[in-house]
Amino acid sequence: MAKINILDDETINRIAAGEVVERPSSVVKELVENAVDAGATSVSVEIKDGGISYIRITDNGSGIEKDDIKKAFMRHATSKIESGASLLDIHSLGFRGEALSSIAAVSKVTLITKTENEEMGSKFVIEGGIQKEFSETGANNGTSFIVENLFFNTPVRRKFLKTSTTEGTYVSELMERLAVSYPEVSFEYINNSRQILHTNGSGSLKDAIYSVYGRNISNNVVEVKGIRNNNGEMKISGFVGKPVVMRGNRNLENFFVNGRYIKDVVASRSLEDAFKPYAMKHKYPFAVLMIEADPDMVDVNVHPQKKEVRFSDTQTLYSLIFHSVGAALANSDGIK
Repeated sequence: MAKINILDDETINRIAAGEVVERPSSVVKELVENAVDAGATSVSVEIKDGGISYIRITDNGSGIEKDDIKKAFMRHATSKIESGASLLDIHSLGFRGEALSSIAAVSKVTLITKTENEEMGSKFVIEGGIQKEFSETGANNGTSFIVENLFFNTPVRRKFLKTSTTEGTYVSELMERLAVSYPEVSFEYINNSRQILHTNGSGSLKDAIYSVYGRNISNNVVEVKGIRNNNGEMKISGFVGKPVVMRGNRNLENFFVNGRYIKDVVASRSLEDAFKPYAMKHKYPFAVLMIEADPDMVDVNVHPQKKEVRFSDTQTLYSLIFHSVGAALANSDGIK
């Protein structure tokens, strides 16, 4: 039997980073969700080379207090939960406390942050998990992260990334979902010095749909609302597209549970079943559907990137989506 070795902290952090930080879009997702959790109403995201060489995320949220900065980069350091019991009642997007330490383990991270109670901001630089700088600096209230040279110390991970164009596409798709998920937040997205997306943060989901998907889709949507009470309350709101804007793939099916984007087989099936009387074969609907459920009905601690959730009552989920979407389509003018 080969000798058993105890891994050092640096190696442990690199391995853990692979579970949370899969590609540049993973970094953007984690940091933007942190900004939303910090109460930001404006978030700017800029990437270069698909996010492989450069990612900048700036927000006007609450900022990080100077005394908490080092702690924020430690594994399992989080302001979102206090104990295991809190996992049963999660209201924030991020909660594991793995994101910052994982990102810093495989890149160079520059943090500039300031809270409204501090006269000066703080600058913190960490590379490959090793602190390089911690100093005072002038800064606006909020937080700015610059992430450079992703996976510089894990060449195998970097090798498995796609081209910079493809990685940039993944970030673009993510930003579209984030923009419609939080219409009350103004999002700006810049890719290689070109502004790709800007939303006004008006709070109107239909405005956000227009900014992200354009006039043709926003002019052909039907509002959806519904509620079910069965072992807890579950609500649905949002919009689905009329059959005229259906597509040849599921890329425009967007489901959000308590603000979190998810992929779910039951949700997709119930949506598509509701469209069957109106749809051609191999065509899939446009949808932006927000599902609100009691936290104890949804387990979000299933997947490292939180893409999947587990519902305690999938029948209620199916019924809610199927009947709410079906009623909206049946009551809409111009749909046969």
